[in-house]
Amino acid sequence: MNQVPLPAGTTLGKSFEYGVDVNLGTYDNPVWQAVRRMFGYQPTETPTTQDAQTYDDLGAPNSDVTGWGWGLAFNVQVNRSLATGLYLPEVEYLLERTRPDAVAELAVADVRWYHKPAVGTPNPNDAGRGLATVAKTRQNTGPEGAIEVLAFTLTGKGGYTPIANPFTGWGVTAPLVAGVSPEGALDGDLVTITGSGLLGATSVTIDDVPVEFLNISTTTLVAQMPAGEAGLAEVVVTTPGGVSAPFTFTRGA
Repeated sequence: MNQVPLPAGTTLGKSFEYGVDVNLGTYDNPVWQAVRRMFGYQPTETPTTQDAQTYDDLGAPNSDVTGWGWGLAFNVQVNRSLATGLYLPEVEYLLERTRPDAVAELAVADVRWYHKPAVGTPNPNDAGRGLATVAKTRQNTGPEGAIEVLAFTLTGKGGYTPIANPFTGWGVTAPLVAGVSPEGALDGDLVTITGSGLLGATSVTIDDVPVEFLNISTTTLVAQMPAGEAGLAEVVVTTPGGVSAPFTFTRGA
């Protein structure tokens, strides 16, 4: 029992309460995919120092921090598709950056990491995003049929950016767009987008053009049509839970 009592409303943190996502989209329009079946998460932050020693230090070391390096290491239990033989998309994303032809920008991964507690509110200050190079090793190579595990080491390119913690709780799923009305909407018209998981939307695009929108409920939002040509158009909604699959509808000009 603790001799010094802890404040009421606190809980012990757990080693598994962290998440890592990879960006399957572009840097400006990210599509974040969580790294599933991850364990052994180990972040590192290393100072870069410069000697600032003077006579006044009387021989004692004195270094100034001029910057910070960072890195992430974690293991993943890998799943393969029975139909294609491919790993999960997030694993394929990381593996692509370790191929022989992955040089310069092709070797760089865009990742984010964050506190993901089992209970309670996530730490708003414990989240970051950065660009990194990727190295991997294969674990569990024995003949006894152990679960296949890949170990990834990400080494930061430059510093990372502190971000708002994106974790919104367990059970939050990516939004689903099921309908857009009216069909044939013209430039500047308001359209109603229906589906599920739409509450808290952070962006709506129509044919990759960000549009103005108003969140009505978890099943409905209203958006304004951008300028464009008549024909088929794709709607994509982004929320803290993820990015919807594109929904195609017919628009006017």
